[in-house]
Amino acid sequence: MEIPLWEKLLAGVAALALLFFFVPGLRRWFKNPPKAGKGDWPAAILPILAVAAFVMLMIYMIR
Repeated sequence: MEIPLWEKLLAGVAALALLFFFVPGLRRWFKNPPKAGKGDWPAAILPILAVAAFVMLMIYMIR
């Protein structure tokens, strides 16, 4: 099934709009990144481990 031309053009315009809006903020963020504090890493690792454990539990329950 072929995608109509107007949908391709609309997707291209949406991609350009995303670039237009996000690139300046990303540039600023890369030049001045936030500094991680002492308790930031455990706070980031805990949810990642919780999601990984949940996925492993779901896989275990399916088998």
